[in-house]
Amino acid sequence: MTDATSATAAKPAAPFSRAQGTAVLVLADGTVFEGAGFGAAAAAVGEVCFNTAMTGYEEILTDPSYAGQIVSFTFPHIGIVGTNAEDIETATPVVRAMVVRADAEQPSNYRSLSTLDGWLKQHAIPGIAGLDTRALTNRIREQGMPHGVVAHDPSGKFDIAALVKQAREFPGLVGLDLAKDVTCRQSYTWRQTPWVWNKGYGEQAAPTWRAVVLDYGVKRNILRLLAGQGAEITVLPASATFDDVMRHAPDGVLLSNGPGDPAATGEYAIPTIKALVDSNVPVFGICLGHQMLALALGAKTRKMAQGHHGANHPVKDLETGKVEIVSMNHGFTVDGDTLPAGVKQTHVSLFDGTNCGLRLEGKKVFSVQYHPEASPGPMDSHYLFERFTQAARG
Repeated sequence: MTDATSATAAKPAAPFSRAQGTAVLVLADGTVFEGAGFGAAAAAVGEVCFNTAMTGYEEILTDPSYAGQIVSFTFPHIGIVGTNAEDIETATPVVRAMVVRADAEQPSNYRSLSTLDGWLKQHAIPGIAGLDTRALTNRIREQGMPHGVVAHDPSGKFDIAALVKQAREFPGLVGLDLAKDVTCRQSYTWRQTPWVWNKGYGEQAAPTWRAVVLDYGVKRNILRLLAGQGAEITVLPASATFDDVMRHAPDGVLLSNGPGDPAATGEYAIPTIKALVDSNVPVFGICLGHQMLALALGAKTRKMAQGHHGANHPVKDLETGKVEIVSMNHGFTVDGDTLPAGVKQTHVSLFDGTNCGLRLEGKKVFSVQYHPEASPGPMDSHYLFERFTQAARG
């Protein structure tokens, strides 16, 4: 790690089999991390965050909520189990780039169909390995999420000044509506149910209630768990109006996760959400959906310094006293102090006390900041889908 004005970048502490000096991570303040490139030979700019999960890297890389971001993994060895066609959350990944201490060139798992390197090349995503991810993580913890560029070039030739300029010109995520870039372009139905070991995914053939999902960047496992609860699912674009939703006569509406600034997406989404709340249809919000529901109810959101990204976050349910181990991925948060009368805070992070859930008193409207479809607990939060189902069935 060096300043851009230095002649050479610092070498990693231990050797790697991939060629060193074939990739760099350049931050907007001129800091340069040198490493070994893998994945696509390309350059990508974005907000740099770290993720503390030890497993599930393929699900992380395909989470639409990572649009506009470069993900650095704190777990040192990534790629161990390879990649496959089942553990994805969207068919078109939008993460900008990835940073690891070491990538596994020879994965070992019976489900593996491709190496991480090959998978990244297929999706045009650059990666960098061999740098000090602990130093990068500490930097983010102390100074917040920086803007940066990951550049991979087998020749090892980089115009550092140009990369610094690119990082500095990145506009950041505040005020940015990224949901419009990751949402579906037209409505579709979903029937796939959760994965079962040694059997794969099933199909919901006899639904018992109707759910409409507003897609701000929905993860597939959210849809699978809904289908597993007996839902007949219709997914609508983020721009869907109240009339668009009600045309499907839903028993319940889910506001999905997604990337970007909730206030920016809320410019067109909040009127729909307000109308849904007023109509008394049950509403369940997740992540970005939670944030925009809070805005629709009169609360405020704010940008976080380092965000929450990982699969080991403790969250307390204030109504039951139970602690859930959850998966999180968000850079904005609901300001719990701004919740208006009638809106109750239901969950809080035990790391920093930030808001992680709310419900509207007197109505079947609730939401959580974390990802209940994930399995870090492993199923601590699946009850929320059951709660939504019960509300929808009346």
